[in-house]
Amino acid sequence: MIACDCAVCQSPDPRNRRDRTSLHVCMGGMHLQVDAAPEFRHQCLRANIRKVDLFILTHGHADHVLGMDDLRRFCDQREGAALPVYSTAEGLERIQQIYPYAVVDRALTKGYPAFDLHLMPACLELPAGTIQSVLLPHGPLEVLGLVFTERATGQKLVYYTDCKKVGASASRLAEGADVVILDALRYQPHPSHMSIDEAVATALRLAAPQTLFTHLTHAADHSELEAELPATISPAYDGMWVDLDQRSLGDRPGGTISVRESS
Repeated sequence: MIACDCAVCQSPDPRNRRDRTSLHVCMGGMHLQVDAAPEFRHQCLRANIRKVDLFILTHGHADHVLGMDDLRRFCDQREGAALPVYSTAEGLERIQQIYPYAVVDRALTKGYPAFDLHLMPACLELPAGTIQSVLLPHGPLEVLGLVFTERATGQKLVYYTDCKKVGASASRLAEGADVVILDALRYQPHPSHMSIDEAVATALRLAAPQTLFTHLTHAADHSELEAELPATISPAYDGMWVDLDQRSLGDRPGGTISVRESS
């Protein structure tokens, strides 16, 4: 937090230094990026993200959309061809408002981004597997909740960030997940995010083998929160690397939560 002297902001624990949220998923050889925080460029550099095949914007709030200009490097890798971008109608409108120069079939010149915009379907079929989507309530907005299922292994990741609750349809999609990542903003109630208590109740109801809490503010100290949570729930931290093959959590430098490509 800017200009804050609280114990968490002054903590020497690097897990208490939190960028805005981005997710990088490696699935069946494809590299899928969800959201682009304002810190997206240095997240990619520190986490050594070298490829993006497809981008999904969960919603158009600043902390999720303002790093998209730095997708330009991944457009260069496509020789200027537009990067497929999926979102809600609200998210696509926000992209067009912020990045009108990038909503083109090909980049205007080398080093510029280009976005090929699509409404996110209920189920996006890819060579690597499927990405199912569901709308989640986030104040006056509905945001994308995402479920990734790898074709070769059947491994399943659920990503429900920025939401006040996980309703019946989203709960059904999450059944059988290996890992669930949930919004858990702070201890105090919030009108458009789940509190930590609400997220715990949701995680226990979904009953995944492993649940991670994301979008945490400086209201929660990582080690203290970790000690309070049930054994199947952990706070995420910048650079966390989740290996679904090994069912392990570990460190990877950077500001993304990532799911490593299956072997």
